[in-house]
Amino acid sequence: MRIVIVEDHPATIENLKLLLGGEQDITVAGAFASAEEAIGEIGSLKPDLLLVDLGLPGMCGVGFIKAIKSKFPEIEIMVLTILEDKDIVFQAIKNCASGYILKGSSPRELVEAIHNIHNGGAPMSPKIARKIIMGMRNNPKDEQYILSAREKEVLRHREGGFSYKEISNKLNISPHTVHTHIKNIYEKLHAKDGKEALILARKKGII
Repeated sequence: MRIVIVEDHPATIENLKLLLGGEQDITVAGAFASAEEAIGEIGSLKPDLLLVDLGLPGMCGVGFIKAIKSKFPEIEIMVLTILEDKDIVFQAIKNCASGYILKGSSPRELVEAIHNIHNGGAPMSPKIARKIIMGMRNNPKDEQYILSAREKEVLRHREGGFSYKEISNKLNISPHTVHTHIKNIYEKLHAKDGKEALILARKKGII
């Protein structure tokens, strides 16, 4: 099984390489500190599975998952992150992450989860599985309104009165990307403008 790691903490990358390198049926084919770096190399590395952190610099982890699955639908993706926010969990799974494991899980739990995905399973940390169950019970119709972590950041900055250019500087993304996020936010919230988007987001507890 060929695995590519997408993680921005060097120490975590080294620990994962050490752990996974000790497994006879696993090869770490590559490791990248950002989504942008990884996207250009995935095709040539031909991984079976990506191990992805969601709190990446630049393109967020959820956006990366969506981009990879649209281009390489056969690649399995397992999230390995500290992020437990229900909206982020739903966004990752909605965009075809096959598993969601929290950092802090034991090395054996992580290795077993990787094998589980490779064998057709969908492993999740118990805390994440519970959030999904409770979210489905409490908000069965709200998934279409869930914004990604980056979209929430952009919306909060708009709430603070920042311009597209100021937001691009704060988040280290282009003004065009900010515009795209705003467009997606309007579509997801069914809002006609920024004022309505903010009102709807507050009503739904998104910001």
